[in-house]
Amino acid sequence: MSFIELKNVCKQYANTNKKAVTDFNLKINENEFIAFVGPSGCGKSTTLRMIAGFEEITSGELYIDGKKMNEVAPRDRGISMVFQNYALYPHMTVEKNIGYGLKNMKVPAEEIKKKVDWAIDILGLEEYRKRKPKNLSGGQRQRVALGRAIVKDQKVFLMDEPLSNLDAKLRVSMRNEISKLHRNLGSTTIYVTHDQVEAMTMADRIVIMKDGVVQQVGEPMELYEHPVNKFVAGFIGSPQMNFFEVKVEDRQIVFSDGNRMQIPEEMAKKLSPYKKKVILGIRGEDIKFDPQNLDVFKDNKMCAVVDNIEIMGNENNLYFNFGGNTAIARVSKYEVCHVGDKVEFVFVPHRMHFFDCKTEEVIPV
Repeated sequence: MSFIELKNVCKQYANTNKKAVTDFNLKINENEFIAFVGPSGCGKSTTLRMIAGFEEITSGELYIDGKKMNEVAPRDRGISMVFQNYALYPHMTVEKNIGYGLKNMKVPAEEIKKKVDWAIDILGLEEYRKRKPKNLSGGQRQRVALGRAIVKDQKVFLMDEPLSNLDAKLRVSMRNEISKLHRNLGSTTIYVTHDQVEAMTMADRIVIMKDGVVQQVGEPMELYEHPVNKFVAGFIGSPQMNFFEVKVEDRQIVFSDGNRMQIPEEMAKKLSPYKKKVILGIRGEDIKFDPQNLDVFKDNKMCAVVDNIEIMGNENNLYFNFGGNTAIARVSKYEVCHVGDKVEFVFVPHRMHFFDCKTEEVIPV
């Protein structure tokens, strides 16, 4: 039995014609880490706030641990929430900020001290115990906000873009801390982010949303390897998937700039019902420049001129014009070339994705 369940949940604000969230259905298991991800305005934070009870559900049903929660007050839902802004009390020390919620809940002083000491220890805040928020770094403030949530000993943690105010290096370390904290506490966590890297590295499953509608739910690599539509394919992965509008002629794919490549007969048969025109998608790491792949797929070698190179350290991103678009290939740091070089490359056929031009739904090949 699922621990949290949303059934056909919708949200429509007053004086608007469009729903902010439409028919949201999801079952979340106990101790699972779920990430809601999507562009700004897609409805992910609205959905989180409906689970928390801060937004009223227009229609549909929400269950937590088998109990319907639509009319239950936020404080009675067994939820702790961490916000994008830390919302710490500036006049209180770290330990007082962490324990303040327990004090309001009339928890005995001795138990408050025990829980606060535990949170300070698990979050590595001992040396900052007596400091006030103005004397803490962004990461330390975020840990205090986490501490305030975990001492309440709730079964559900809701996090609304908690790392968006931190610099890149600190975000990486805090991702690790939140993941470890989730495992140690055995809590059920729902995490909202617009950053697909955060979602991929932290979550057991990811919910991808667009315009208030769930596009796909799955494990990180399932979404990466088997996107159900062009939006998911383009949203997950960095750099994003390359897309080309192509024609299918017999057993060949024809790009808009005239380049051609052969495809397996079975693939051509599956593409034939789509009136010859489809969208081809391929990830940067599946565009190959090395001699071994050039030899294996020698019948489909193509050429382009390198426009730009991003040196990433462990790998390089090569930019070049091909098929009517700017394409990006991810190559090893040992595959050295320069801007202006003419290079040969191949697409790995079994790593290509195809999408319907009208619906943008995936075409199984």
